Amino acid sequence: MSFEIGTDEKPHHFHSDLGEVGTRLNWLRAAVLGANDGIVSTAGVVMGVAGATDDRGAIVIAGIAALTAGALSMGAGEYVSVSTQRDSEKSILELEATELRQMPETEERELAKMYVEKGLSPETATQVARELTEHDALRAHADIEFGIDPDNLTNPWHAAWASMVAFTVGALLPLLVVAFVADSLRVLVTVLSVAAALALTGFVSARIGLSPRLPAVLRNVGGGLLAMGVTYAIGAFAGVHLG
Repeated sequence: MSFEIGTDEKPHHFHSDLGEVGTRLNWLRAAVLGANDGIVSTAGVVMGVAGATDDRGAIVIAGIAALTAGALSMGAGEYVSVSTQRDSEKSILELEATELRQMPETEERELAKMYVEKGLSPETATQVARELTEHDALRAHADIEFGIDPDNLTNPWHAAWASMVAFTVGALLPLLVVAFVADSLRVLVTVLSVAAALALTGFVSARIGLSPRLPAVLRNVGGGLLAMGVTYAIGAFAGVHLG
């Protein structure tokens, strides 16, 4: 439902605008998290291989494989997940539309009851429910009952491509570092660059979510460094005992 409040010169579509802002924030948050996954997982792979061997070619090949597999996995996983969500939303809308056709009075009373539970007086809730039902009953019920916008269902292809691109961008950092930095500095530069990148993604993620920045940055950097440290140790152990 979209309410217009203000002068005739500048109407404000509060519900629609807030919904669009929320959607953009969700996409941005998903992109940041996807990039973060790309950084950590690819850095873990290249560090593990670097612990086992000094062969730059082997390390780069492992990094490329990690980037490709991770990006495809992220895209496929996001597509499946969002497709399931979209199917669920469509089923809910179809069921609600059927109920509105079969028992419109009951559904209108139910809508009024939900507005009473949100704090409106029974008289006001009844009037609001009647006006919303006359304007667009399905949209009104979908919004208050399920938080669904019938005109803005989740798109699995958008989600898949966004996840793949974000993961790839994040994964390129450790891959480029191991590909072009001198062997003697490879591990150190990888650790420092990944730590800086994780600090940035942690900060951005916290800012988007309106949460404290420092704890988010410390958790993100700490988790990434731990992952790299563990994989490097495993790679070193494997290189010594299995090489």
